[in-house]
Amino acid sequence: MTGSGAGPILEHIGAKFVQEVNAVTMAVEHLHADVGSVIELGGQDAKIIIFKENQETGNKQAITSMNDKCASGTGATIDKCMIKAGMPIEEAGKLHFDDERLHHHVAAKCGVFAETDIVNLVKSGIPSAEIMCSLADAIVMQNLSVLTRGNTLRHRVLLLGGPNTYLPFLQECWQKRIPQTWKERGYDYPNDRPIEELIFIPDNSQYYAAYGAVIYGMHEPAGVGSFTGLEGLKDFIAHGRKAKLGESAGPPLMRTETEREEFRRAYRIPRFTPAAFTAGQKVRAVIGLDGGSTSSKAVLVDENGTILLKEYQLSKGNPLEDTKEMLKRLQDKVRSQNAELEIIGFGATGYAADVLEKTLKADVNIVETVAHMMSAVHQFGNIDVICDIGGQDIKVLFLKKWRHP
Repeated sequence: MTGSGAGPILEHIGAKFVQEVNAVTMAVEHLHADVGSVIELGGQDAKIIIFKENQETGNKQAITSMNDKCASGTGATIDKCMIKAGMPIEEAGKLHFDDERLHHHVAAKCGVFAETDIVNLVKSGIPSAEIMCSLADAIVMQNLSVLTRGNTLRHRVLLLGGPNTYLPFLQECWQKRIPQTWKERGYDYPNDRPIEELIFIPDNSQYYAAYGAVIYGMHEPAGVGSFTGLEGLKDFIAHGRKAKLGESAGPPLMRTETEREEFRRAYRIPRFTPAAFTAGQKVRAVIGLDGGSTSSKAVLVDENGTILLKEYQLSKGNPLEDTKEMLKRLQDKVRSQNAELEIIGFGATGYAADVLEKTLKADVNIVETVAHMMSAVHQFGNIDVICDIGGQDIKVLFLKKWRHP
């Protein structure tokens, strides 16, 4: 067995572990004797293998490199960024690489930084196709400059792993950027051959690591890695994990249903009741809007500071469209009761605040931490600590002797 999920299962079914880079290397050597390099992007790691001839022995030597301490530039990062950019999986599977409008400040060395950069692009109204192409370019250039460890890829280059297999825009980015590095480094490659022959995706590319594990097993003695059935695994799933934790598991969160209800009662959030309006009433109110990284929130507040209505919407990739939809729903709720809405102020905060301030002419663009502080003190009085875990950042505020003006 190979892969990051193999470890806990091995001993319970009689398997032997094969390191992923070794498995992929063996599969490629067995199936593609003419391949000079391999780039595999997995769900949580990236691997680069460069085959060179040993000058002393004349044998083929594999120089391997693996990014396994961080998921940056792998399938996990791409999946999250697709969600942030509001691009459906089906659309991503048809997207082609276009370097005409790339945004080069997208980070690739850290998945969290990449997501933050992408949220900022989304909130600035950049199309999702441009964002994903920019991410692909950042990932490719990061791997070519860092994961190669100073070595130059050799033709032919095999692209493996889920992202390389299923995302055409990523494949095409490799095919564009790798030849550029070859030219920059003076590497002699057959530039008269089609790029699809020099940098390509093989059939069944997602199975190469598994196939390599098979080849590795064929070189082991017959008794090594013998399948012992599923009963041991079933027993481990049902009982073994709890026994393995032992005393380190700690006390349960609650022991009885009564404790559960007491906890719920102590921390229950009061149910919000939308305000009711009378026919002909003029509703004078202020709109507060938080354009967050993954969702947008809006409140309609009267002149006394009472919340009349509120709206919430998961981001669809365009902060202006999100805002228009929420504001329309607020207006419809007032008009449906034959009342008239008069907006006397508009405040914005969050990732999209700058865009909202410019396009909707907000009266105030307030920093999120200040907005949290003013709201919390207004609602609850003497607050000591505020903790906000957002979609893309975490904020902790410590307050001392502060009162709302």
